[in-house]
Amino acid sequence: MTRPLADPHLSLVRPVVPRTPQGCEECLRIGSAWVHLRLCLTCGQVGCCDSSPMKHARGHAASAGHPIVQSFEPGEDWRWCYSDEAYV
Repeated sequence: MTRPLADPHLSLVRPVVPRTPQGCEECLRIGSAWVHLRLCLTCGQVGCCDSSPMKHARGHAASAGHPIVQSFEPGEDWRWCYSDEAYV
């Protein structure tokens, strides 16, 4: 994994509680499947990754202006900025 970069969007990171710890909030609502989960570090929305059919985490980042997510997979703690397309 590459070394994380300093990112101006890190100021948007807040202490969050996952809103739907059982899975992707939008996929659960519409009955869709997901591959991996991402946690929005601004509001706690749980969304599905870019390998998932609906890509809800990326859509949330774009529509809500919340670009920083953390993997919501067991044993993973990396963070990603959708705005800068980089690990943070």
